[in-house]
Parts: sequence; structure tokens; C-alpha cells
Amino acid sequence: MTVDILRLATLLDDAACNATAVAQISATETLTLEEAYEVQRQSIERRLARGERRIGMKMGFTSRAKMEQMGVNDLIWGRLTHAMIAEDGGTISRKRFVHPRVEPEVAFLLRKPLSGIVTAVQAMDAVEAVAPALEIIDSRYQNFRFSLTDVVADNSSSSALTIGPWNSPHQPLDNLGMTVMVNGRAQSFGSTAAILGDPVRSLVAAARLVAMSGEVLEAGHIVMAGGATAAFELHVGMHVQLEVERLGRTSFMVAE
Repeated sequence: MTVDILRLATLLDDAACNATAVAQISATETLTLEEAYEVQRQSIERRLARGERRIGMKMGFTSRAKMEQMGVNDLIWGRLTHAMIAEDGGTISRKRFVHPRVEPEVAFLLRKPLSGIVTAVQAMDAVEAVAPALEIIDSRYQNFRFSLTDVVADNSSSSALTIGPWNSPHQPLDNLGMTVMVNGRAQSFGSTAAILGDPVRSLVAAARLVAMSGEVLEAGHIVMAGGATAAFELHVGMHVQLEVERLGRTSFMVAE
């Protein structure tokens, strides 16, 4: 049976727009990974048609904690648009999401295009700056349960993000301490080493994966390197803050 890519893309886009959960695609459809990425692409195209702008990509399943939490071991990625960026230190409405969770990350800002097989040195040569970042992930599937192809089709659960101060990339990034605070109390501790051993490796992988889709990361694009700790649920009234050693802080408040 031929997979109706556009129907699935519309289903997931509508679910994201309306903050409603839908049944897992894998419950009724058998998708290849390539088909899942095409669903993702067409879903994002619907956003672009509404006026959103592509601003980069996010990497997923880049830490052992994340792999164990989600029960998969494949590196995945999703597309970012400008509408996903929330104000650093601002307020995010819980109503925008189905069942949101948050995870600490590192973000790269590119100064020139990046795509294809590159070394770590070549990848970092394309970087303008690095920053602490918080990514809000929100699966549009019921009960936050999904297969690999389900999550890829759903833009790898990408929903929103905050980014802290941009810093010089000319410094070691492989073992920076990360502390997540919720309402002034420590929620989790981690290290950038949990992101593939070094977030730069995630950037290298991003260049390779985006090229496989025939795309290029452009100057000015952002690459979210992936979660360093297991994600945790967000609830109204939470103030979430991430501090990354030498990179600074980013935070947001969750409102109704």
C-alpha cells in the first residue's frame, strides 16, 4: 500500500497547531525512515507556507540518557523555524503544547554554510558562536509513545527553544558542567560530554545528515546539539533555568 505522505504531514501539522494528541502513525502505517523524513519535510513546508522561516535544525537521541529514556539508539534530526524561538527569560504558555518536556542543550550559530562529510575542525570553522539552550520537546502522539519513524515524522518532537548569550566558539566544549534549576531548586546535573562525548560531534553529524536530504545549513542557521540529560515534564508555574559552565544561563516561565 502506498503511504499518503501529504495526509500524514497534514495530520501532524494540525495536531501541532491545535495542541491535540493523535494516534501513532505506526499503529496503522508502515513507514520507512526515508518516508518519515518526507512526512516531516512536508509538515514543515506547511509552516513555511504560513509565513514561518527555516532557521536551522535540531539533533535528537544524542545522549545515552535520551536513548534509554526513549528506547531507541538512532541519531535523528528535525527542522527549526523562527516561530519556535521563545524569549530568553520570558513566559511560555502551556496551552501551546500537548505534553511538553524540556532538556538542556548547547546551540551553535553558523557564520557560513555547512553540509556534507566534514571534520570537527571544519565544522567548527563554520561556527560563529555557541550558547546555552533549552529545548521544549512535545510529541504529538498519544501518551508520548512512538516508534523511530513516528518521532521522525513528527519533526523529532521539536516544539520550542530558548537560547542564552552567544559566546566565542574558540574554547573546549567537551566537558562543561550543566545545571538545570526548577523554581530555584536543582532539578538535574549533567555535562556537555553526554552529547556524543562532545557537542562538536553532533554538529559534524548534523552536516552529514542534512546533506543526505539534499539540504544545506546556511549562514545564520542554528544547530541544537541534542539533550544532555533526560527530559522532564513541564507544568504551569515552573520557572526553568539552565546554567552551562562558561557559557551562561537561559530560562523561561511556564504559564497557563
